[in-house]
Amino acid sequence: MQKQENPTYLKAITIRDISDVHSIKEDIKKEMILILRVTPLAQKDVEQLRKVVEELYSIAKAEGADIARLGEERIIVAPPSIKIWKPEYDLK
Repeated sequence: MQKQENPTYLKAITIRDISDVHSIKEDIKKEMILILRVTPLAQKDVEQLRKVVEELYSIAKAEGADIARLGEERIIVAPPSIKIWKPEYDLK
C-alpha cells in the first residue's frame, strides 16, 4: 500500500456566527474538504446566514474550490483537485 505524501483532510465545522468565516477561509486555502453545518446560524439569523453563504461562495471560487449545498443543513467545500457532482436539472 502506497502512503500519500500530502493527504487531503476532511473537516466538519458548525457555523454559529459570521466570525467563523475567517477560520473557514484558512481551511479552504489549506485545500481541506469542509462540511459546514449551518443550522444554528439559520435558526438565529437568516439574513446573516445569507451573507455568510455569499462570502463563502466568493472565497471558494477565488481559491478554485468547488462549493455546493449538501441537503438542507450543510454545505460542502472541496479543493480544486476534487469536483462535486451536481445533477443537471431540466427546468422544462
